[in-house]
Amino acid sequence: MAKAIMVQGTMSSAGKSFLAAGLCRIFMQDGYKTAPFKSQNMALNSYITKEGLEMGRAQAVQAEAAGILPAADMNPILLKPCSDTGSQVIVRGIPRGVMAAREYFLRKKELIPVILESYRRLDAAYDVIVIEGAGSPAEINLKQDDIVNMGLARLLGAPVILAGDIDRGGVFAQLYGTTALLSEEERAMVKGLVINKFRGDPAILAPGVAMLEELTGIPVMGVVPYMDVDLEDEDSLSGRLSGGGERDAAAAVDIAVIRFPRISNFTDFHVFSTIQGVCVRYVERAADLKSPDLILLPGTKNTVEDLLWMRENGLEAAVLKEASRETPIWGICGGYQMMGGRLEDEDGAESGGAGRTLGGMGLFPCSTHFRPEKTRTRVRGRFGDVRGIFSGLSGMAVEGYEIHMGQTVYTESETENARPLVRIAEYEAGGPAGGRREDPRGADTPEGICRENLYGTYLHGIFDAPGVAGELVNALLKRKGYNASLSAGCALDYRAYRGMQYDRLAMSLRKHLDMDAVYRIMGLARRGAAQPGKGQSI
Repeated sequence: MAKAIMVQGTMSSAGKSFLAAGLCRIFMQDGYKTAPFKSQNMALNSYITKEGLEMGRAQAVQAEAAGILPAADMNPILLKPCSDTGSQVIVRGIPRGVMAAREYFLRKKELIPVILESYRRLDAAYDVIVIEGAGSPAEINLKQDDIVNMGLARLLGAPVILAGDIDRGGVFAQLYGTTALLSEEERAMVKGLVINKFRGDPAILAPGVAMLEELTGIPVMGVVPYMDVDLEDEDSLSGRLSGGGERDAAAAVDIAVIRFPRISNFTDFHVFSTIQGVCVRYVERAADLKSPDLILLPGTKNTVEDLLWMRENGLEAAVLKEASRETPIWGICGGYQMMGGRLEDEDGAESGGAGRTLGGMGLFPCSTHFRPEKTRTRVRGRFGDVRGIFSGLSGMAVEGYEIHMGQTVYTESETENARPLVRIAEYEAGGPAGGRREDPRGADTPEGICRENLYGTYLHGIFDAPGVAGELVNALLKRKGYNASLSAGCALDYRAYRGMQYDRLAMSLRKHLDMDAVYRIMGLARRGAAQPGKGQSI
């Protein structure tokens, strides 16, 4: 049986995901076969496994930190909010429909056998399991039938580390208040406290740490600094999405991402942030769009509602104006669907509510029909004959994954000015829902569209392949009259870059977290740290 450690937090975004990823990396470096686990995740950033199953992106990142391939068992329940009161419920990688919050709360106890079955498979295959909680364990209105925090820790017999976020203030009240609201049995499961995201001299905290330990009877196992580690964020609470869309005047390349209310998989654009001299900003108002070098329309959990949001606040008109000025515009998944001529959701498959049909932005000769079946697959291929500013992409290798409800069909045949963006050579195991493809497993399958300065695709992760992001940045530089290459020598090998970030995270945790105590509460013998390995890449 695997040894387990559970990381809980006093609130959302207390740093649980980062701590769990760092622990996964440490245990991997120390020679233990390690897997992450989160019973229930609520996030719009998701990932498709090689089997074509959907899971939370945070656990995929943690799996990569552990040097293994992600699997749906690592996140058996994923909730993807599609409205203020409802979410799509995905169980062990497969959608089960949209449920209102109250309906799910009443039924979630039925999912305990699913959670335990997934955990037991990991338990049999790994030496260590790093479990991540969700939100706060002290939500006293939700403690009944809890399946993700203390209720799960009790079911699995897992020792708990509780992390508080000092960057938001009131960390002593967070940690003391959380433990005070736990039952005596639950407090006994909390073996250590962590003060996370600290800036400054830890000696200043010493009196408070001593008092906190006296009040709670629980040792403080570490004061972890605010780490300069560049990992992909879990959800829309990410600080990357804040800032009001302000442009960095010093940046040579300005990339504007439309920040939809239901934005999903914004990790598609993280690679651009690793290139020095590139500003990636998230825009919510038409006034903030200004004149960027590239506009990105990301994925969304509700294409129809977010297009209406753009239409109402003037962003659609602003984007269309930039398109007429030949500013490159690139849509991915929901953003790609919006760029077409028509969106048909007659059955409410996209949002779970009343169906509707509306016109798109009219930039591509295609329409999208939403159906209950969800496309979930990973692909490999190459860029096709790309014209325009990004012609340098032609023939470059690409890989990514599709995850969408809609099926996009073209309303006119391929022409000189409208051609496939990608030629797919291989579909990994999964469930492509066809669309216009006669043979979804066939070689040289056309995907997406490029038309003058406009580009659209269903492929998440399309910019991550070696050289792709650099080629885009250099093309934008050339258009502006720069001779130098910003991307030369930068993080063009995005996979290697991520590996270095995991190693930095592990190194910092080893320095600031009492790993001897962590091993002790797990009942696990500590080994000497092995040399960092590349492991499996996502």
